[in-house]
Amino acid sequence: MPDAPRLTQLAHGGGCACKIPPGELEEMVRGLTGVVSPDLLVGLDDGDDAAAVRIQDGLAVLATADFFTPVVDDPYDWGRIAAANALSDIYAMGGRPVVAVNLLGWPREVLPRELAQEVLRGGMDVARQASCLVAGGHSIDDPEPKYGMAVTGLGDPDRLLRNDAARAGLPISLTKPLGVGVLNNRHKATGEVFDHAVESMASLNDTAAAAALAAGVRAATDVTGFGLLGHLYKMARASGVTAAVDSAAVPYLDGARSSLAQGFVPGGSRRNLAWVRPHLEARVDEDELILLADAQTSGGLLVAGEIPGATVVGEFVPREASTVLVH
Repeated sequence: MPDAPRLTQLAHGGGCACKIPPGELEEMVRGLTGVVSPDLLVGLDDGDDAAAVRIQDGLAVLATADFFTPVVDDPYDWGRIAAANALSDIYAMGGRPVVAVNLLGWPREVLPRELAQEVLRGGMDVARQASCLVAGGHSIDDPEPKYGMAVTGLGDPDRLLRNDAARAGLPISLTKPLGVGVLNNRHKATGEVFDHAVESMASLNDTAAAAALAAGVRAATDVTGFGLLGHLYKMARASGVTAAVDSAAVPYLDGARSSLAQGFVPGGSRRNLAWVRPHLEARVDEDELILLADAQTSGGLLVAGEIPGATVVGEFVPREASTVLVH
């Protein structure tokens, strides 16, 4: 389909970098928090990855939705990445995805439907890897292409991974390297393809979630549009602790630092850093902070604990004047 424009050129942002800035989003949903019900185990209050509702003893339903604009030009890969990202919300809560429905916005007069079929095929293939059924969905004619999934999962109400359960003395572990934000921004600007970034984004967080549950972890989230610093801040704030990050221990994808040096920084990464900065005490330079705040798409799990295969990047400490410390 040589006449079709590049997918990323039809998007004002890319992947999770196109999220509404976290500070604005919190203001928008402020009136929706504080829902009281004995069966609502996790709602909007602490910014968790999915809602959790107890339906009977020992069983909770988890529900989430996630979609975004193209992060890569290959439609099949975009579908894979978007599906892995949506499924990750269930894994980040310690659950098992059961069924998903597609969410698709498509510019019918601009892009051929064959490209949309490839997007949907990519999503279906990743859902199959997760043993998650895909059963229908919803589509609209949209001037900007968007794709994702609404996912329903199951979990144990007494073993959910939450934002508010981190405790002082626990290590902070990260299960995927950072840097896809700057690499995706470079891809959008230049057309260069970074296969290792694509595979990182398309990889499921199922193994990491299972390892966290096996290790007795109680607090976790996934690192997506708000960057490592943003998601750490939300977890530390909800848990009443401070997150201390060893910047030298944080892993990055090949090419991330050189892409930053060349100026390929998503606007979402700068907005993330601006949001966290009032709660941040840093002993590193601005470039390092931008990478730590880099808006990730389908990133790894951020775990309050130590699990096999993950990199320890810091620890939670008793609450201090700042909520996030970086050295």
